[in-house]
Amino acid sequence: MRTALQNFTGGEIAPTLSARYDLARYRNCLSCMENMLPGLHGDATRRPGTRFVADLGGYSVLIPFSFSALASQNFVLVLGDHSLRIASERGLEDIASITTPYSPDELLDISYAQVGDIVYLAHSNHPLHKVVRRDADNSSGSGSSGSTGGHAAYAWHLEAVALNTSLKPPSTPSVTFYGTAGSYALRYKVAAVDANGRESLASPAGQCATGRHPSDWVQGNSASISWPAVTDAVEYNIYREEAGYFGFIGVSTGLSFSDQNYEANTSDTPKEDWDPFADGNYPGVVTFHQQRMVLAATPKNPQAFYMSRVGDFENFRKSRPLQNDDPVEYLIASGAIDAVTWAASFGDLLLGTSGSEYKATGGDGAAITPGNISITAQSYWGSAGLAPIIIGNSILHVQRHGARVRDLFYSLEKDGYAGNDLSIMAPHLFEGHTILQWAYQQTPGSTIWCLRDDGLLLAFTYMKEHDIWGWSRQVTAGRVLSVAAISGEKGDTIMLVVERRINGQERIFLERLAPQWQDHEAIEEAFFVDCGLTLRPRQPEASLDGLNHLEGCELAILADGSPVEGCVVRQGRMELPYAASVVQAGLPYVSTLATLPIELEGPSGTTLGRQRAHGTCTARLYRSVGGKYGPGRQELYDLPFLPEYWGQAVLPYSGDVSFAPGGTWAASDSLWLVQDRPLPFRLLSLVLEVSFS
Repeated sequence: MRTALQNFTGGEIAPTLSARYDLARYRNCLSCMENMLPGLHGDATRRPGTRFVADLGGYSVLIPFSFSALASQNFVLVLGDHSLRIASERGLEDIASITTPYSPDELLDISYAQVGDIVYLAHSNHPLHKVVRRDADNSSGSGSSGSTGGHAAYAWHLEAVALNTSLKPPSTPSVTFYGTAGSYALRYKVAAVDANGRESLASPAGQCATGRHPSDWVQGNSASISWPAVTDAVEYNIYREEAGYFGFIGVSTGLSFSDQNYEANTSDTPKEDWDPFADGNYPGVVTFHQQRMVLAATPKNPQAFYMSRVGDFENFRKSRPLQNDDPVEYLIASGAIDAVTWAASFGDLLLGTSGSEYKATGGDGAAITPGNISITAQSYWGSAGLAPIIIGNSILHVQRHGARVRDLFYSLEKDGYAGNDLSIMAPHLFEGHTILQWAYQQTPGSTIWCLRDDGLLLAFTYMKEHDIWGWSRQVTAGRVLSVAAISGEKGDTIMLVVERRINGQERIFLERLAPQWQDHEAIEEAFFVDCGLTLRPRQPEASLDGLNHLEGCELAILADGSPVEGCVVRQGRMELPYAASVVQAGLPYVSTLATLPIELEGPSGTTLGRQRAHGTCTARLYRSVGGKYGPGRQELYDLPFLPEYWGQAVLPYSGDVSFAPGGTWAASDSLWLVQDRPLPFRLLSLVLEVSFS
């Protein structure tokens, strides 16, 4: 039989599914997809290499800092052993390291959320902290400043969040009643307000014991209230006691106020301090929803979550009685202690716990308030502590124990959230492992990069609206320790922390995934090496330096568009066999693709277990150079590639290439395609000719 495979979006699936040719996705899947990425059009493309950025010197974890779509305004926070540094895709910023309270074993457990120039960091072992970027000329507090690669200078600070901070409350006001004296005690409180509209706690109550109740006042009666000034106050709110509450009666920009029998609004009262995170009860989860900061997963109340005042993220002061903009406290009563593991704003407030997933709303599209909140369970899979990723109309989270990836999306039929197990076709990639960290690269490719606990990087291509989802393995000469995504110059940039063994020593590097090789770029610009650099001498040279980070390593090199082998870095320098102007040099990696066995139901029954062998096969390639083919990983033959003229760059080829894989008769068959040189490889389709015994 002769069959065509023209869709590889299913990625790599488990060996246990090799007989499930009845599955609709079977024809789109592969038995091996290593250092290849499923394209959104069905093709399979070699992943680009990684560029060396900096030597970090020790274990580090990355947290993205994305201020805008401009690449110059996006950074990664490099958290190390009680240290913080700032880096971009261009390298480490020229600032001193900032001291942090976090030890290396706590770094991956930090929950973070960004608003403007501030990234909040939550960990249940430490008070809430924030990383703040300010203009260097207006900076204050502890931290370090530096230049951002020729752009405006900024100062970076790490600060402990002091909740409920404001101006000092005024001293006890003095009260004088004007009119016929009585025996009623008029009582007033005053609160200071700063330029940002933040109100202090109220002063102690000042009183006049010889006043009259305002309902007994006659024309000419009034009360005068005065108080000492408060530093940095721009105005003062005045409250009068009524029925046991102090209700708002007016505002003064001076230091006195005349009460002309104004009605006391007891629905607007002075704020009272409330801090649910005191005495070591630190939150472990942070996010933002409806202009409130959401904190959860405290040691004393792991199943509770708290929401700040509206528009004042660090303020948890309450009114009495409670107002709609007051902070929210909610204890999830699930019949078990299900600790909150993540929270995300997704239209509704979604909460993941160790046993369930919940939706919190105000009902009928209304905002959540202290008196209007409804929580309903959406699923009972349970969630790991990894922050979810929002893609379009779906939210992806890692199932409890960190070994499955699921999505959640709104279902009109259910009038709630439904989801699928997105790792069901590739359980072999997760068994015995957990996902420690992940990052979403929207462009190009809509890819989620998942870090496994053994340092292997998994790529998950996901586009729900086209039913595209597939896994692949991304193998490099070392272990990946952290991954983050920021907006770069040519789409989203994936930043990596990688541990590599260089010249017999363990080194930890900051690297970034190179952009995909574009159709308009010449072959000289193809970057398919790991931990590499692009060297552009002023004039063609054969001896090039600047490779100290790869001392003693044998490199994969593309010199002026032609592959070069056998070069070793010695004293930071390599020697080419000829002078070159554009050199891509780094560590080699191998890209591999293997098909699933071809099976069908014929007139004489199934082909399962039948002996078969490959005849002539045809691969349709797009802008590819070389590669290898064969019946197995250990038996490979070269696809030809040549320059048009000797001494020139190799030519990318687009078109069909036919070959005979060879091999013997076997009960199952796979065709292997491999690219192990620093050259591009992109497969559009594969036509297989299979003979059955």
